[in-house]
Amino acid sequence: MCGILAVSGYRPAVEDLYDGLIVLQHRGQDAAGIVTYDNQFHLKKSNGMVRDVFHTHSLQRLTGAMGIGHVRYPTAGCSSEFEAQPFFVNSPFGIALAHNGNLTNAAQLAKEIKEQDFRHLNTTSDSEVLLNVFSLALRKQRPKTLTAEHVFRAVRMVHRRCKGSYSAVVLIGGHGILAFRDPYGIRPLQFGKRKFGMKEEYILASENTVMKPLGYELVRDLLPGEAIFIDRHNKVHARVCKQGTLNPCAFEWVYLAAPDSIIDGVSVYKARVRMGESLSEQIKRSGLKIDSIIPIPDSSRAAAAGLADKLKIRYREGFVKNRYIGRTFIMPGQAMRQRSLRFKIHPIELEFKGNNVLLVDDSIVRGNTSRKIVEMAREAGAKKVFFASAAPQIKGPCPYGVDIPTTDELIASEHTVDQIKKFIGADALFYSRVEDLVHSIQFGNKKIDKLCTGCFNGRYPTPEVNKKLLLDMAKSRNITRDSHSMTSDEEGEPYKAMTLL
Repeated sequence: MCGILAVSGYRPAVEDLYDGLIVLQHRGQDAAGIVTYDNQFHLKKSNGMVRDVFHTHSLQRLTGAMGIGHVRYPTAGCSSEFEAQPFFVNSPFGIALAHNGNLTNAAQLAKEIKEQDFRHLNTTSDSEVLLNVFSLALRKQRPKTLTAEHVFRAVRMVHRRCKGSYSAVVLIGGHGILAFRDPYGIRPLQFGKRKFGMKEEYILASENTVMKPLGYELVRDLLPGEAIFIDRHNKVHARVCKQGTLNPCAFEWVYLAAPDSIIDGVSVYKARVRMGESLSEQIKRSGLKIDSIIPIPDSSRAAAAGLADKLKIRYREGFVKNRYIGRTFIMPGQAMRQRSLRFKIHPIELEFKGNNVLLVDDSIVRGNTSRKIVEMAREAGAKKVFFASAAPQIKGPCPYGVDIPTTDELIASEHTVDQIKKFIGADALFYSRVEDLVHSIQFGNKKIDKLCTGCFNGRYPTPEVNKKLLLDMAKSRNITRDSHSMTSDEEGEPYKAMTLL
């Protein structure tokens, strides 16, 4: 998961790009970058939050009326500054690219690029691979004058070679802005516009949460396999380069996206409310006496509200969140996640003392965070602590760009609900069912063919994903981790997958 953004208009692009990346910061806190164009490329990127990467002097030199931006979080544990995006190649025309997703055949493509095309790759990033695949496809056509047709042919070649998930924005020097989405529509990508006198300016972004603050209106989501090219005259060209089926990642609605976003026609907030409502029947059947329902801020608030409404049980805010600490799920390394949690969430003791509380979270990944939160509730005086996950059990890794780790780190992959309940220290534990999650999302748009629910039930939409590929990706992930840092817990011991006794 990353955040991508592109603008094309008649005013300095950097203003929208900087403010837009701030709004998309929830999609990545590890690195940020912007490239603009005004007869030459201007690039600034580095590790850190948007506000830390860009300063007045760097923003002033990012001139031009078109540009692209990126916020990153590392899926494979690598947070080198060389992996920051956008990436750039100088031929043909000069091309910069920012990418959200993950190529499942990146290793094979990298080998071909080096051995057959004699190109050098500076990083291990699949985004640099995607950039080179596109630039090679464009160069092979040898266009004297670049047209939209040349661009769409190149995208078709990308679809033929690349597997996995990819939503990308591309800046082609002197020619325009391109955006394209993979044929399964796994990662989101949206198109918007705003008025500039009698003309129009355009934006392409991971989420429409960024559009209204900048004065744009959402036009639509890109279709699976579709490309939109905005040429140097600011004329929009659109083409479905490969017919596909819409299989968006369910985890976008569970956790990743902002609650005010509408992705593929489905409100993120409303979907989360429905996720909470779907838990009500099994909790009602349990016969538990619950005094209050308390969300784990922030992404579980909507689910907790929906559940409380259905059960007619009071909703209470029992935790105060320190907003100056980033999203722990997308922090690189378990040690940082654990340490940050101590400072990030503080219980309001009056809401716990002597009460039976039901804590609601968006999901349970490793189980360590849930365990700490249950401890906090008990220390605050809760009589009984029940726990509900708005998402089903996460049993498998994500090969498409979400930091859902290797199988042996996922607590639900090898343990029963009762074992997980004991590990996190809860008096009762409830999970949503996969069919309820799917219904919660598809209810908002019946045209969604299927959802990617691979991390919950092993049903991945792209045919190349099998046990061997997942195992190879896990090995690569662990090698990358080991080569960059030793992840340790609070006591200084190497982090290991939990063992339930």
